[in-house]
Parts: sequence; C-alpha cells; structure tokens
Amino acid sequence: MRRRKKKGSDEKLLSYKDFIVNGMIKQASPKDNSGDCTLFDYRILIEDEIYKDIINNYKGKWNIFFENENPIHIEVGTGRGKFITTLAKENPDINYIALEVKEEVLVKAVEKADKLNLNNIAFLWGNVELLDTYFDDDELDRIYINFCDPWHKNRYAKKRLTHHNFLELYRKKLKNNSEIHFKTDNSALFEFSLNEFCNNDWKLKNISLNLAKSSWTGNITTEYEDRYMNLGMPIYRLEAKDIR
Repeated sequence: MRRRKKKGSDEKLLSYKDFIVNGMIKQASPKDNSGDCTLFDYRILIEDEIYKDIINNYKGKWNIFFENENPIHIEVGTGRGKFITTLAKENPDINYIALEVKEEVLVKAVEKADKLNLNNIAFLWGNVELLDTYFDDDELDRIYINFCDPWHKNRYAKKRLTHHNFLELYRKKLKNNSEIHFKTDNSALFEFSLNEFCNNDWKLKNISLNLAKSSWTGNITTEYEDRYMNLGMPIYRLEAKDIR
C-alpha cells in the first residue's frame, strides 16, 4: 500500500538544522531497464545540491560533523527514535546516526533528541540503499537493524534488509571486526536472516529466540518492541561479526 505523507513533515524535519542531514537524493531510472536488475542496479543518482552536499560535507567526514573521533553507530530504519536516542543518552562517547526514509516518523525521533539536548546524534533523512553514497568504506563501527519490513513474499526477498546484497553493502561500510545487531518479531524473517548471515561468512553470537525470557541483559527497546513484549510475543535477536 502506498504511504500517505503528512503535509508539512518535510519542512518541520528540515527546520532542525542542528540534527538533520538531508539525504533524499533524487533518482532516475536508466533508459534500458530490461533484464533481472538487482536492488542496487536500477537507479541513477541526480547530482543536484543535496547529492553534492552529501559527497562534499558528509561522506568520509562524519567525524568532522561530530567534531571528534568517537565510534559511529548507525540504526537503519530508526522509526520514532526511542531506541537510538536512549543509546545516545546512555553512551555520550559514541556517535549515533539515525537513518530513516519516512519524514513523518523521523521528525518524532528528532524531537526526542532535541528535548534530551543530545549532541552525539545525527538524523539522516534518506534510504538505506544509498549507504554507499552516504558513507566511505570502513567508516562505521556498528549497524543496528530493528524490526524491518519482513517482505513476506519470496519474490521480494531482495528488499529484506538482511538479504545478502545488503549484507555485502554493510560489510563495505563497517570497519574490521565490527558488528550488526538485528532484532525482529517475525520468525520467518529471522530464519531467513540466520541463513543469509551464515552463508555469507558472518559469525553469530547472542542468538535469542525469545529475548524477554533470555539471559541477555541490557536490551534497549523500540516503541514497536514495547507493544509486542506487552502482548507476550517473542522477540528474536542476534549479533553478527564479519569473519572474512
């Protein structure tokens, strides 16, 4: 179903100039779009002012944005931001980037950071498929993926954020020995993800099939996660490290 955008959300989001980075780069389809294109093949990026700003001021320069050399952790699909703003508050020596394409929910996350007066977080309004444009190789220290769209039908498997195409993209952007932390409430997506990680040389640890009943401590929840845990639904979690 097509998403309904809330009028004025983009203007409100961009008004938070201390927090927001506009990564909504315009795209065009190639003239010849025949054949079995992969998720990352079909787009041509328009090199407009937004693109130039990302390339000139952010890609490979996020440490300059944060004015320090602290580790950089990113959450892809940050939603309303409870998870990452809590992490930022509890870990002032880590820099956080919240990536989200939906401006009407991202503005809620920015409002949380503004109220907490956080100075170690940035909000990147953009698309996870453009990580190669937003970041240099080996620029990130950790990636969080929380409750992403499971894309139930097999023909949409390439859209799942734990598909091996995405895992290769994350691998490029992560430093050596860095990790991906993944949570979902969808058992089929978790099974799919376990196989994708294992088949692509990621070492798994802290695997949980019911996070609330596990011995793992220190869990930071999302708004979505809170609702499911209150209903007694299992939450699946893993940590993955590149071992190639």
